[in-house]
Amino acid sequence: MHTLLATAIVLSLGTGSVMAQSQTITADVWADNWFEMYVSGEKVLEDSVPITTERSFNAETASFEADMPMTIAIMAKDFKENDSGLEYIGTNRQQMGDGGLIAQFHDAAGALVAVTNGDTRCLVVHHAPLDVSCAKESNPVAGEGACGFTETDIPADWTAPGFDDSVWPAAVVHSAQEVSPKDGYDEIAWDSSAELIWGEDLHQDNTLICRITVGS
Repeated sequence: MHTLLATAIVLSLGTGSVMAQSQTITADVWADNWFEMYVSGEKVLEDSVPITTERSFNAETASFEADMPMTIAIMAKDFKENDSGLEYIGTNRQQMGDGGLIAQFHDAAGALVAVTNGDTRCLVVHHAPLDVSCAKESNPVAGEGACGFTETDIPADWTAPGFDDSVWPAAVVHSAQEVSPKDGYDEIAWDSSAELIWGEDLHQDNTLICRITVGS
């Protein structure tokens, strides 16, 4: 477990009301493989294991001060060697990766204020490969044939409280059996309302951005 003091995905509002004042919030986040988190436009947390690490399975717990209402924005990335979306390229383990994200937020009194679930909105900004047959190619080249990819420009102000995310799709909830969360996940006592989310495709959706305003 890595504890730090304080991508996208919109998080859902949890139970309980939030006073319109500064509060200490504690976040628990697990991602396959990497994430960074912003609160009201300011970066407060980054996964301590770099995205360049193939098996970067860990959870992060961090506390930070936030004025209410607060906007939480997360960028989450699955590991990939290049824009083909593949990992272990050129070995007998060559394959597409698979992602997953779960997060929960508590106030100083221990009350749950937000979780990831089906109400979370997430925009997929990198999807690859376009055809799963890319994983079987002996010389996969990013951007060619089955190994093509789609990339969406990330809005410059996507972490800002006033950003309009209403057109972003809802996140897709995936079971623990589908995601198979590894190291770090079991170190957190997840609330039953916190769910594993990602884009529609765990294997081909590689980078997402997500946000929510808590206490509005």
